[in-house]
Amino acid sequence: MLRRAGHSLGSRLCQRQGQLEPAVQGLKPSFAVAEEAVEGARDASTLLVKQRMKSVANIGKITKAMKMVAASKMRSAQVNTMNSRGIAEPLLKLLGDLPDAQGKKNVYVPITSDKGLCGGINTTVCKYTRASIKAEDGEDKEHSIVVLGEKGRSQLQRDLRASIHSTVADTGKVRVTFAQAAAIADGINTTEFDVARLIFNRFHSAISYKPTIATVLSPDSLEKEAEAGGLLDQYEIEGPDRAELLQNLSEFNLASTLYNALMENNCSEQASRMAAMESSTKNAEEMLGKLTLTYNRTRQATITTELIEIISGATALAG
Repeated sequence: MLRRAGHSLGSRLCQRQGQLEPAVQGLKPSFAVAEEAVEGARDASTLLVKQRMKSVANIGKITKAMKMVAASKMRSAQVNTMNSRGIAEPLLKLLGDLPDAQGKKNVYVPITSDKGLCGGINTTVCKYTRASIKAEDGEDKEHSIVVLGEKGRSQLQRDLRASIHSTVADTGKVRVTFAQAAAIADGINTTEFDVARLIFNRFHSAISYKPTIATVLSPDSLEKEAEAGGLLDQYEIEGPDRAELLQNLSEFNLASTLYNALMENNCSEQASRMAAMESSTKNAEEMLGKLTLTYNRTRQATITTELIEIISGATALAG
């Protein structure tokens, strides 16, 4: 009886062992797959960091090249700006700036860039344009906007679309001449304004450019201002009569002021772009340093884990 009971118990254990062996064998590949997945995740993480390092390094090279190009353009633009001041400053001394001039029909000329990546100079011009319109707002006053530059148009059309009369683009692709500025001024004269205000960034140095509003009067408004303040009484006029002289003077004043404003804003744009690209290059270098540190730490952790696994396996085999 004891032999039979032992034999039956042994057969049952063998059957249970036979049932468990396939399950255990099925678990072994699962552990192997999990281990391979961990190693693959480590490799993928290292690869992603390496790709990010490469992209950041390329961006740093691009921003550094753009900074050098902007610096070169700023030098030539600075010379053109100084030359344009020789045209605008004598008229400014003769006619004055007249920031408090009032008129029923007002035209605003915000001068912005066509390209971005130049800091916040375009946003500043648009902000001053909105503030000027709000300050001169009234029931009996009309406002129109002639935008120079695509960046100004894209910002101002969000809330002042109805006031935009026209847009002039691509003024920064080539060097602006006085003839081109005079042609743009002729287009502004078609709006029939009393007071024109040009909003632009005046260049002071490579790190300083201040928003400026230049006021230009129409021939009728200039004649009223001349009669009230005795503007031309101290001069002896020969040739054309007074009305024709004031009309020519007003048109030339608008063209010269616009030409100077275009030169000033272009120089400020290049200076701002140079500063923005320098800041971007520094940020790229800092990010590349952090990514390099992360990559080295991840790689070192992977190597350490592999060494621990090798030593543990060797110890297990030796034991």
